[in-house]
Amino acid sequence: MSSFWQNHIKLSVFGESHGPAIGATLDGLPAGIPIDEKMIEGEMKRRSASGKALTTPRKEADKVDMLSGLFNGRTTGTPITGIIVNSNTRSGDYAKTKDLMRPGHADYTAKLRYAGYSDYRGGGHFSGRLTAPLVFAGAVCKQVLAAKCPDLTIASRIVSIGKVSDETTLLPEDYEKFAVADPMFPLANESIKEAMIAEIKKAAADKDSVGGVIEGFVTGVPGGLGSPIFDGVESVLASLLYSIPAVKGVSFGAGFDFAAMRGSEANDVFYIDGKTVRTRTNHNGGVNGGITNGMPIVFRVAFKPTPSIAKHQKTVDISTMTDTEIAIAGRHDPCIVLRAAPVVEAAVAVGLLDLLIEAQGVQG
Repeated sequence: MSSFWQNHIKLSVFGESHGPAIGATLDGLPAGIPIDEKMIEGEMKRRSASGKALTTPRKEADKVDMLSGLFNGRTTGTPITGIIVNSNTRSGDYAKTKDLMRPGHADYTAKLRYAGYSDYRGGGHFSGRLTAPLVFAGAVCKQVLAAKCPDLTIASRIVSIGKVSDETTLLPEDYEKFAVADPMFPLANESIKEAMIAEIKKAAADKDSVGGVIEGFVTGVPGGLGSPIFDGVESVLASLLYSIPAVKGVSFGAGFDFAAMRGSEANDVFYIDGKTVRTRTNHNGGVNGGITNGMPIVFRVAFKPTPSIAKHQKTVDISTMTDTEIAIAGRHDPCIVLRAAPVVEAAVAVGLLDLLIEAQGVQG
């Protein structure tokens, strides 16, 4: 399986949803960076379902055991490996439907690709459970970024859940001073929170699910990161964002709205702010020609609804090659967006650190 991302740093994610453990290995990080394991624990809690309403009943501790790459609280420069034990599995939920292909899930394509040998329990290696190791890796990368680039901050907000959207427009300076009332439900406009909760509850009551959009942003970004064509900032970050299960769309800046603009509207006009070059608007999301211009990197990530739903759906039984129906048992999120913000931030942290190492060197 291609669960290995490599450029200047290397990231490998391993394990299955119902296997003994899952984890990640990071290689290529600088030595001597202090790593706060409490900070990692906090990021894992943001992603975890434990203590949260409106999420999957499967509650995992998601404690990361660091096996290598740290000594006396600092990176050694060798590969960092962390594992997370799966302690709350109910594999029997999947045994009865293992030959029924869940619509929208990877069951069928996994069988095509791996000749029926992939672990079907809980989605196996294709499960959203595998975002936990990514959050661990991102938490480490965030701390390395903080050491190398203290002004850089990665944050995110929920823009929409189902048909409920936050129409709040943020200016470049708004991103630079952004703060949320509830880190577990990050919104720019708290007044729509109850409507979003109602949207999720309605879907759950209908034995269904809803998707949504998360907007991520990075402030304090040095200008000049990235390269044109294949190694542009958008290319690097999108490759990691699309590795998150259920992500079906990524856009930067104005994204698809560019198609309806004229050049005079789309262009971000430059001006001098003291001794710094800035832009009045940020339609391009802080990137021109694949290279950062010093403005906030702004992007949006669209998540499809959780495909595993209890509602009856038509499907096929591949053991008999007949049409049938399925109503999925098990424990699944009615809306994965609520737990996705730290995953989005983690993916971007990995990519940004890689871009920073490209520009400054591993010890820069």
